[in-house]
Amino acid sequence: MKPYQRIPILECGEPLLPIPMELFAVEDPHPYVKLSAPYGGKSPYSVRQGVLEGLIRAQDYLQQLHPQWRIQIFDAYRPIAVQQFMVDYTFAETVQAQGFRLNQLTPEQRQAILEQVYQFWAVPSADPKMPPPHSTGAAVDVTLVNDQGQAVDMGSPIDELSPRSYPDHFMSASTKEDSRQQNLRETFHRNRQLLRNAMIRAGFRQHPHEWWHFSQGDQMWAWLMGLESLDTMIVARYGSV
Repeated sequence: MKPYQRIPILECGEPLLPIPMELFAVEDPHPYVKLSAPYGGKSPYSVRQGVLEGLIRAQDYLQQLHPQWRIQIFDAYRPIAVQQFMVDYTFAETVQAQGFRLNQLTPEQRQAILEQVYQFWAVPSADPKMPPPHSTGAAVDVTLVNDQGQAVDMGSPIDELSPRSYPDHFMSASTKEDSRQQNLRETFHRNRQLLRNAMIRAGFRQHPHEWWHFSQGDQMWAWLMGLESLDTMIVARYGSV
């Protein structure tokens, strides 16, 4: 159990709404749809009503600094079946990347790789007390595109299983860096901070280990808000949907 899963949920009943595709940048087809993830006719580009309102505010904040830039929605709603599919897919990809064969893993190797996967992917739990964040319609994976429609370089791709995914990975310089590497690091960190600041101003909170993952109203959001206000008990308003 992760710390945020202990947060109680008081479901508010807000509906899932489609994200207006004309307002934001999106990948088409959706990256997990291309992998044949089982959405069962539901759209991955859906969020709760309050979350959609927050995304619109975040983009407004962004465009005050960079007119014509847009938030790109990489992923939003995931049925639990899709969460399971992506955990299994990521596990298999990690096994292959590390030079193993799926049918020859020892129990120790399997457990070690699962721990790597679950650092970044939520357990696809059907327990209503601890739903995966994306299965609540309250979590989004986002990045930025500039006024030319080009992806803004964040220094690592979404879903990468490595420390480069940590939001502040590029904040600190290495003594081994040359000036070019230092400039790149500063650019990556500045771009991540731009995204983070727009989302935080709109009421979202950022996953501690993923520069792209933000939520509003789910258990992770409530847990992070509680860390900021130690004297206040904050509950989640969105459960699995």
